[in-house]
Amino acid sequence: MKKTLVLGASLKPDRYANIAIHKLRENNHQVVAIGMKQGVVHDVTLTTEKKLFEDIDTVTLYLNKTRQEAYYDYIISLHPKRIIFNPGTENPSFYAILKAHNIDYEIACTLVLLVTNQY
Repeated sequence: MKKTLVLGASLKPDRYANIAIHKLRENNHQVVAIGMKQGVVHDVTLTTEKKLFEDIDTVTLYLNKTRQEAYYDYIISLHPKRIIFNPGTENPSFYAILKAHNIDYEIACTLVLLVTNQY
């Protein structure tokens, strides 16, 4: 299974980032999460710190492009295999940076990828 960092995680059950955590765990993916508030979603502890998580396969973004800027170097430092830009997070400037670091990215919806077995 793909260890995934949910960046922009939310404690609010109606937020897509929160739903994604539930669906990732239901599909047996290991999940770590960073949000604006600490707490627990499903069985995942949300942190507010940029921890150096190991073996991250996928970073799924739930931050708009302006908020992403503060995480560019952090995301690259994790050496993920891919980044998923969920709807509303599209960021051509970041795509270029990721390409320069040989990190794949997808403009997709994590929830759709999971439901269609394309994750």
